[in-house]
Amino acid sequence: MKPGEYTPLPDAGLGALRTGKGNLPLESVEVDARITALTSGVEVAQGFCNPYDVPLEATYIFPLPDRAAVTAFRMEADDRVVEGVLKERGQARQDYDQAIAEGRRAAIAEEERPDVFTMRVGNIIPGERVTVRLTLSQPLPYEDGAATFRFPLVVAPRYIPGTPLDDRSAGDGVAPDTDAVPDASRITPPVLLPGFPDPVRLSLTARVDPAGLDLREMRSSLHVVTQEEGVVRLQPGERLDRDFVLRLDFTASSSLTLVPDRERTAGGEDEHGPGQDGTDGEGTFTLTVLPPAPDDQATRRPRDVALLLDRSGSMTGWKMVAARRAAARIVDTLTSADRFAVLSFDTVVERPETLDAGLVPATDRNRYRAVEHLARLEARGGTEMLQPMEQALGLLGDSGRERVLVLVTDGQVGNEDQILERLGTRLSAVRVHTVGVDRAVNAGFLGRLAGLGSGRCELVESEDRLDEAMEHIHRRIGSPLVTGLSLKPDLLEVLPGTVTHLGSLYSGVPLTVSGRFRGRARGAITVHGLGADGKPWERRLEGTPAEGPARAIWARAHLRRLEDRYAIGDHHLEREIVDTSLRHGVLCRFTAFVAVDTRVVAEGGASHRVVQPVEIPSGWDMSGPPIPMMAAAPVAYTTAAAPAIFSVGRQNDLIAGGPMPVPGGLAGPVGATDAGPFPAPEAMAPRGRLFARSAAAKMAPPAPPVPHSVDLVRPQLVEELARLHARASLPGPERLRYLADLGSRMAALATYVGGENQLSALARELSACERPDADVDALWLRAVTVLTELTGGHGGVPGGPDESGGPGPGAKDRPRGPRPSFWKRSS
Repeated sequence: MKPGEYTPLPDAGLGALRTGKGNLPLESVEVDARITALTSGVEVAQGFCNPYDVPLEATYIFPLPDRAAVTAFRMEADDRVVEGVLKERGQARQDYDQAIAEGRRAAIAEEERPDVFTMRVGNIIPGERVTVRLTLSQPLPYEDGAATFRFPLVVAPRYIPGTPLDDRSAGDGVAPDTDAVPDASRITPPVLLPGFPDPVRLSLTARVDPAGLDLREMRSSLHVVTQEEGVVRLQPGERLDRDFVLRLDFTASSSLTLVPDRERTAGGEDEHGPGQDGTDGEGTFTLTVLPPAPDDQATRRPRDVALLLDRSGSMTGWKMVAARRAAARIVDTLTSADRFAVLSFDTVVERPETLDAGLVPATDRNRYRAVEHLARLEARGGTEMLQPMEQALGLLGDSGRERVLVLVTDGQVGNEDQILERLGTRLSAVRVHTVGVDRAVNAGFLGRLAGLGSGRCELVESEDRLDEAMEHIHRRIGSPLVTGLSLKPDLLEVLPGTVTHLGSLYSGVPLTVSGRFRGRARGAITVHGLGADGKPWERRLEGTPAEGPARAIWARAHLRRLEDRYAIGDHHLEREIVDTSLRHGVLCRFTAFVAVDTRVVAEGGASHRVVQPVEIPSGWDMSGPPIPMMAAAPVAYTTAAAPAIFSVGRQNDLIAGGPMPVPGGLAGPVGATDAGPFPAPEAMAPRGRLFARSAAAKMAPPAPPVPHSVDLVRPQLVEELARLHARASLPGPERLRYLADLGSRMAALATYVGGENQLSALARELSACERPDADVDALWLRAVTVLTELTGGHGGVPGGPDESGGPGPGAKDRPRGPRPSFWKRSS
């Protein structure tokens, strides 16, 4: 920038500047939500501008709700509207890059995590404004009389473990890719310096239609809002530094809605497909079942509980206080019949000195010692989550008790897929509950963990919310009211393999299940299960034709399930994931929305590139000790603390001040150039480049080939078979209860491995445990026979997975293939 083109802002952060046209590409974010009963449709409009005198490519790493289905994409610029097209991700990137090279406007939206996305808008000409619009649908979680609409507004910094890779980074973020997080550079946007003036105009409106439900109250927990006739608006001046959370007190009811597919007409409008009039079209059903009243007199099985508390640097401030309180409350719920262990972790794992001998009885003395230990914990270090979770699963072992793992964290890690790949099948045999403490929590990852363990995910965005959230967790840690759930359709043809995870019924938490059907939108579904008293339980619901985004919401949940199976090693699902995404028009990790204009507006070739920095999440203390975001070979971060530092091509010299170290990846905005976002250290030193990466680390070898699908769950099957042998002498009622639980676990494992016939058949057979006339001896023998066949009697195969879930002997000798694309995130 030339002298006179900017004005220093001495009170707005060190080195901050203001220009007449602004200094950051993202100008505005507008969120328009329409909440109807327990679903919402949202349109997000992101406005970009080019304050420079050359064409601009802007990159913005932003969050969306992790359960949201992104179904439409549009680019608007200079009286032109370009509709986005959903394509396989590699093809979409190729189309985008070609358009940019030819001087045409283009935009692309890509999913990095279930709740982290990247938007790139290229060839924005000087002085021009471009708006991109995303359309999405999402379900609202409902529990204990309240539904929650949560819309995230900032991607918080995440801890990146592993050794940096020495090839070119996959993205323009501030952290290098590592062997544990091969796409770290795509999920780590630069962070604005403290005190930087509000750079983005935020507008958020939520229009609420109860749709027949009894809406008693609406309340926003983190933002100041206005309410008028069912419309909630964010007050002007709010920043994108925390999630928007709106809670709605509803009276829910059991229901079965049947929504026929809608087909796109030539005119661009939607109309019902053939399923509406009774031909062989398809549709989506959504089943909501309220739990039965809890029986306080029912005997609860003793529990083994492993409590994991994240004490890493990102938990500084109110989050550490809330996490300690949450963990202490969980310890207080234990009874003398339970056993427990408490593990706190950052880069190391610690346990109370007097309670370090495995699981200990939950006596008054032991619970007091655990709470005393928790009270002394302070935030420090990095977030090495894999090791403590492995230790916790090892402690829970194979006891005959109810096994529960509770994780209290903000979830800000980048190696989610590595954790799922290592632990996914083992988590399915343990009840996993997650408590996310943050105002910009990694909800997607915590939800996936809880889903694998059929548990609960509670998000705590403030200390005021803690007590309410912990009441929910206390009830959920207890035994479920109904287990071994199965569906029996009547006059409704449910398509095999389309029903989402059934789970169990818990007090105060309605069960929501969806799936696909073929034919007329009519019929009923009966839900079967086994009550806490050991007696059969069922609920029949008649279907009601309806309209709404049920198909998109189901498709997103189905894709999440496929993606989780891919993450734990089932890589042959890639084609199915892509086909499902394209067929239903819902964005996923292997597809992308791309909008390409036909008009040439620039010369093409290399353009000025800017990565939009994000806010420091509210409640994060960035003025204290550095927060490590890397485990080894960290990035050498420096900054001039001058937000208006973007310049053309390689002229990226610092404008104001001198380089200053920045703790934990804190930085001003980044302007990557045509040389790539991470030049060599020797190239950056003379010009004061903002970021450099270590080149000392070597490429980690690719993963071995994926084994046959049943190998993915063989260690779990070995454990299940051993437990069956150990429990053969239990009384008949207890054996029936155990077989019912086993049936639900087999159904979950069958889902993860793609509907393995023997596992699915065994799960169906064990559903007979719900009936009073069930033959326990015959069912027990059948379970032993099937598991013996699937494990070869012992579960070991040459070169196959070992009982710990590792690669097994001989794995290192297998041939290794090329490293997959960065969006196929298995290193």
